Amino acid sequence: MPAAIVVSWLIAGKNKVRAGNIEVKWVSVGMRTKYLKINPLVPELHKIRLAAKILARGGVVAFPTETVYGLGANALDGRAVRRIFRAKGRPADNPLIVHIASFQDVQDLVAYLPPRATLLMQRFWPGPLTLIMPRSDLIPDEVTAGLDTVGLRMPSHPVAQALIRATRLPIAAPSANTSGRPSPTTGQHVLRDLRGKIDAVIDGGPSTVGVESTVLDLTSPVPTILRPGGITYEELQAVLGKVAIDPAVKGQQVEHPKAPGMKYKHYAPAGEVFLVTGDLERVVARVRALVAAWQRRGRRVAVLATSETAPFYQDEPRPDYLEVLGSRRQPETIAANLFGALRNCDRHHADIILAETVKEEGIGLAIMNRLRKSAANRIIRA
Repeated sequence: MPAAIVVSWLIAGKNKVRAGNIEVKWVSVGMRTKYLKINPLVPELHKIRLAAKILARGGVVAFPTETVYGLGANALDGRAVRRIFRAKGRPADNPLIVHIASFQDVQDLVAYLPPRATLLMQRFWPGPLTLIMPRSDLIPDEVTAGLDTVGLRMPSHPVAQALIRATRLPIAAPSANTSGRPSPTTGQHVLRDLRGKIDAVIDGGPSTVGVESTVLDLTSPVPTILRPGGITYEELQAVLGKVAIDPAVKGQQVEHPKAPGMKYKHYAPAGEVFLVTGDLERVVARVRALVAAWQRRGRRVAVLATSETAPFYQDEPRPDYLEVLGSRRQPETIAANLFGALRNCDRHHADIILAETVKEEGIGLAIMNRLRKSAANRIIRA
């Protein structure tokens, strides 16, 4: 008998196996959520086709991208898109990004191409850059929160590309997590938040970038970063010359968001997050003092450190949980581990989470944007 194809269904009930070349394993953990473990480099076609059929029928499927896991639905089907909002508990005025797999798709989804759009697509697609452009009539209001613009992105992850091509549809997809929680960078993160609420999860291993795409508004007089991400301000500036940064990136509130992540609480673990900023030596001293003070009050304290500072937290007062995000010399390692670290703090029941800040340059701008939001702008100066 040929090697069986294993498709796990996350469903309440008894184990069940179907004969033939597809073996179906039922796992008693919740409602009907299919779990598809997939090769992230060479995705198995039968699993991609199964997920594509779900999407074509109006279902919702979580899938890996190079940034974070997305929760996808047919972007041209308003009813399917509403299922995303219900599963996540996401406010309806928070627009979604539409994912595509070919440059030809752009023509159908936008009213017209703004200046510099083609240049940016040629330079950064496929990759972690979302472009805000005037929407076409094909895009339903559910995707854009009623705005006259739409965000388009071409992901580089092989699984995401294969899924979009197999579906032959644009896929609307925010991050595949409960709204307000840290974004998921593994399939298991998705399951912890959404199993029993969505049709399927494609597990393609960990996301490599670790923070969401950069969102660039091309409808502004000057191209404006609405959300920093995997493509940096410096990279965009090198191509465009002049680039603006929206005040919301550094914490200012907005009432009518043009991009995801601009208005509502985001990236928040269960514990309270505080950022500690200043000279690095003073930051370490202040964090250690705060650990001792909160532990005296009976609070469990986690520290998010870097490889450069982690050794200084080994002596008393030790945090209850220490997570090393990465190296300050390689800030992309910090970005890749950030959301997983925030989720780990929950697993270790941290009441208080103290996070060191990083320089707001390169990917550091995106890291600090996510940390500010997770901390609700609670910042302690050392």
